[in-house]
Amino acid sequence: MATTKRVVIARLGSDDRWRGIMTITRALRDAGMEVIYLGDQLPESIVQSAIQEDADVIGLSSLSGNHMVLASSVIKLLREKGAGDIPVIIGGKVPTGDVASLKKAGVLEVFAPGTPIEAVISFIADIEKK
Repeated sequence: MATTKRVVIARLGSDDRWRGIMTITRALRDAGMEVIYLGDQLPESIVQSAIQEDADVIGLSSLSGNHMVLASSVIKLLREKGAGDIPVIIGGKVPTGDVASLKKAGVLEVFAPGTPIEAVISFIADIEKK
């Protein structure tokens, strides 16, 4: 029997754009996932919440260009705290040239603007912790 996915979602740093992340949050809930929406957070808070909530996945949103430093920090902190098995995905305005570096740092997947919501839901539903 499949268990309900617990997804912690946060906007990296301070970002005043919220429409996309709220659309994804609602869609994941409508798909039967448990979503813990944190709003604007720094890596330390994201990691602490993900561990406390026993998250199956962390979804990050970045529209302000801070994704290279902050997403890498999330991955590093997860590993330091023994929670490196929690997969991290990111969506938002991530330049194509940054995708390979993010994946090399440990981000599982990067979703560009315009990615069908169903594709994101399906991807998350299929994620298994390491």
